[in-house]
Amino acid sequence: MKKRRFVDLSIAIESGLPSDPPMMIPKIDYVGHEQGAEQMQDFFPGVRKEQLPGGLGWSLEFVHLTTHSGTHLDAPWHYHPTMDGGKPAMTIDEIPLEWCMGDGVVLDFRHKADGERITTVDVRKALERIRYEIKPLDIVVIQTGADAAWGTPEYLVKGPGMERESTLRLLEKGVKIVGTDAWSWDRPLPYIAEEFKRTGDARVIWEAHFAGIDIGYCHMEKMANLSAIGRPHGFTLCCFPVKVKGASAGWCRPVAIVEERD
Repeated sequence: MKKRRFVDLSIAIESGLPSDPPMMIPKIDYVGHEQGAEQMQDFFPGVRKEQLPGGLGWSLEFVHLTTHSGTHLDAPWHYHPTMDGGKPAMTIDEIPLEWCMGDGVVLDFRHKADGERITTVDVRKALERIRYEIKPLDIVVIQTGADAAWGTPEYLVKGPGMERESTLRLLEKGVKIVGTDAWSWDRPLPYIAEEFKRTGDARVIWEAHFAGIDIGYCHMEKMANLSAIGRPHGFTLCCFPVKVKGASAGWCRPVAIVEERD
């Protein structure tokens, strides 16, 4: 008999964590049940607190964040206004739902150093190790180990990252959604900035993101718990984004669904 195991691959949105650049750090204002009771008195004139259960009302939160806060799915619009040879780039509310649920594949690159490139050779070797061949609409996620630093400033500089050629190699096989447990699908920004400063070669800037100009695709960033899946493939991955009209990204809660025998 088979049973299904669900693995949460997301991180929670928390207030004030230094794992984003300062301008992107989320802020959450919590309205507790005591304050909620006061608000309910405004909505229901004449009601007394003692008439509410325990003298308490609703709780709610006011959240200030970007569409790239927490675990999220980037749309092609994030990378450029066009994709696929000049077609208008899709925003997050235009992403086909069939892209967002498919066979999951985890490629483990935890052996690579922070800031190092994940090349096409690295991708080929990783697939050979797990004896798997990519097919259209697979959802491919890379494991860098960066999620261990979530909640700290170091998270911003942790993990290797994909390059243009290795990204295109996946997209040419029909992959539409990819993901990473690091802050960015590309290498950490400070490493890219240092290389650009040293070489003056602008092609190194956001090279994996800009691959989406040639072939439109989405990627998840700030994933977590990839080890908990327990296998490199043979599971289903779901990652439906919140619909934000005309936006470059939407928050999502990726989940791996693993079928196991009792």
